[in-house]
Amino acid sequence: MEAAINTLVSQFKAFAGKEGSSSTLSKDEFQKLLISQLPNYMKNANDSTVIAQLMGSLDKDSDGELSFLEFWQFIGQLANQHSGFDK
Repeated sequence: MEAAINTLVSQFKAFAGKEGSSSTLSKDEFQKLLISQLPNYMKNANDSTVIAQLMGSLDKDSDGELSFLEFWQFIGQLANQHSGFDK
């Protein structure tokens, strides 16, 4: 599990900070991460409207960016949906 956590942290850091803060993901950074790293889980990641809606639901502090905690919660939701635990 440590390797999985390290991978999530390193991928977040790799995409964060290209625009704005190095500790958050902008909408464009988040979309690029989804397209690159989660192509099988997020098949509609190229749709800007879908990404805007997803960002809106994840961005709890409404600052227009995703903190690592907001991103982590999204990963938890994805894992829950794709593992069958949400049934």
